[in-house]
Amino acid sequence: MDHVPDGVELRHLRGFLAVADELSFTHAAAALRIGQPALTRTVRALEDALATRLLERTTRRVELTEAGSRLRDELAPLLSRIDGALRTAGSEPPLLRLGFTSLLPQACAELVHAFKAATGAGVRLVRRDEPLAGLLSGACDVAVVRGDVPSGAAVRTRVLLREPRVAVVARGAAELAGRRVVDWSELADLPLVVNTVTGTTRPELWPPERRPRLACTADNLDEWLEAVAAGHGVGIAPEPVARRNTHPSLRCVRLKNAPSVTVHLAIPARDAHPLAERYLHQSRQFSDGSSG
Repeated sequence: MDHVPDGVELRHLRGFLAVADELSFTHAAAALRIGQPALTRTVRALEDALATRLLERTTRRVELTEAGSRLRDELAPLLSRIDGALRTAGSEPPLLRLGFTSLLPQACAELVHAFKAATGAGVRLVRRDEPLAGLLSGACDVAVVRGDVPSGAAVRTRVLLREPRVAVVARGAAELAGRRVVDWSELADLPLVVNTVTGTTRPELWPPERRPRLACTADNLDEWLEAVAAGHGVGIAPEPVARRNTHPSLRCVRLKNAPSVTVHLAIPARDAHPLAERYLHQSRQFSDGSSG
């Protein structure tokens, strides 16, 4: 492409990246704080200007086309750099945006303190109910990601730490009644409530021949908590997240032999913000893993 097609605006690109990151017009519109019809028109205007289909839409899902995947990978680092340039164009000190989904690990508090002392930069915390905390749509410069990094995401990662899992159940529910500790294998016989957007536990973690039944799904942490409190099934979460998000109708049960949850730091694979590179490098002092 020798020139920018007529009619393409920055808002079109931001809208497309938000949908590409979420694979949902509903969630992307919420992240951008605009109406879903407006976002749909924005993405359609970009497709019309480029004369190509970027997203395949059905009643159940949104998927990137091959052209859409290429555009996402090219645009994400560029828009991140544009955002960084706009933030530092004035007289304000440099700022790093640290994205997360539900709860920052304690190690991040120590890392942020060390990073600010070493660079003089500020750190803004950005919460997003998205798999990569808004990293690919440019909402943040570094993302804290619990669990698996989405397959094919154009990011570089470093393992920061690993967290134990606990079971979360409704008080008075028949499941695990009176139990304080339960073995991971026993959970295969119980219905499971899954947060499909930022959750870390799905039936696939158990052997194919013996997996828990999927009772229901949730799109964010609050919905997940309420579904478990309503008695729909058992929830599994990283222990710090479960302990921090207390609910009067829920209790936690310790797990034996449960796989731990890996916590990653992620930055764009290309053209990451210089402060993001510095943050990732400094995390070596606090992490127990390696780069990816």
